Amino acid sequence: MTLELPVLRLGLAGFTADQQRSVERMLATAAGDDLSWQIAEVDAADALWFNGARTQVVGAGRIRVAPGVPKGHALQVEMSEIDRPVAIAQPLPAGMQALCTFDLASNLSMAAALEQLEVWLAPLVAQFSLAAHIAEHQAALGSGVFELRLNSQLLAVVDMHGDASVRATAKPDDFESGAMWQRSQGGAIPDDFVRTSLSQLMWQYAVRTHRDLLPRHYRTGMIYFRRAPRLPQQYLEDAHLLIMRELKLAPASFKELEQRCGLSEDQLGRELAALYFVGTITSNPKRAAPAVTRNPESERETPSHLNFDSIVPSELPGQRRPVNADLTAPAPLRPDH
Repeated sequence: MTLELPVLRLGLAGFTADQQRSVERMLATAAGDDLSWQIAEVDAADALWFNGARTQVVGAGRIRVAPGVPKGHALQVEMSEIDRPVAIAQPLPAGMQALCTFDLASNLSMAAALEQLEVWLAPLVAQFSLAAHIAEHQAALGSGVFELRLNSQLLAVVDMHGDASVRATAKPDDFESGAMWQRSQGGAIPDDFVRTSLSQLMWQYAVRTHRDLLPRHYRTGMIYFRRAPRLPQQYLEDAHLLIMRELKLAPASFKELEQRCGLSEDQLGRELAALYFVGTITSNPKRAAPAVTRNPESERETPSHLNFDSIVPSELPGQRRPVNADLTAPAPLRPDH
């Protein structure tokens, strides 16, 4: 298995176009041996950078970040509700404190802020590496509960029908140095392990990796809708909703679905792979959910205006909430029109 480096997503708010390009250049040179960074939309980011020069405190714990580009939207956020790391470019507004700040004019300062974010996001990096290892060995694992060990050190415990736990400080190369799977003998999960559902673990990997994870027979045979993904609603994007809607209406081949959804071959393959890993699609018609009748009214709606609850429940009966969830769940951020 070739070592696959995690890609972390950085969301920017309040920066001009020139400043954003400056950050992008810095990210390109800051890629290390363990991970790399890319710019992403704020609501999909793992960490956030705010421009302090365009930030103001508008209430107890609430800030407003003015847009840095024409026709951009301001961002209002309750700082206590942000569930991902934040760094703020100096100068900070009066009355505001931050755990991590940086000088936008200094590459060294920006790189130092990035390193601090990487420390905070170490559990996410460990989860990505575990998911990559599971994807590589899924055929051999089958069902059951497994331990992944590097010599005598426990790296992860995975229930193939439940949760996945991994040592929060595990590095990508720990999974490339002879780590071996074995049946679990039971026992308590160590305190320094981070836990999430297997569905969320594999989803976060599938939407980030550059590998083609979709099994070959999904490109040649029929694809069926099986069940709703066991994920928080905010994890799914418009393309996932569109694919699920089309497959609920009728099964399709890869080419037919490409035409019906208007997606490129690469994007469709990537989105289907994510849905495959969470059990939403199947190639077996015996495991498919019953098709639904097409509603002409819904045809005039865009995917973002679909009745989400009719496709994906917010929490399925009996679903366990993950303990020590990672830092990737979208924060309650909203544009200020």
